[in-house]
Amino acid sequence: MSRKGKCLDNAAMESFFHTLKTEHVRHHRYRTREQARQSLFDYIEIFYNRQRRHSYLDYMTPFEYEQRNAVS
Repeated sequence: MSRKGKCLDNAAMESFFHTLKTEHVRHHRYRTREQARQSLFDYIEIFYNRQRRHSYLDYMTPFEYEQRNAVS
């Protein structure tokens, strides 16, 4: 299952969830599901995708990377 080229390996998502938990979730206490949902949405859409630089993307944000590599 973990051989090269097999899409069943979940390492990318496990890495993302580890980052999400260590950088965001552990620092918050949520009173409602809606508060948690909004907080996670803000983290992912505003910070993770538009501000946080990623070393595997040559220190660009995912948003910058997609804009630079968009097919016209």
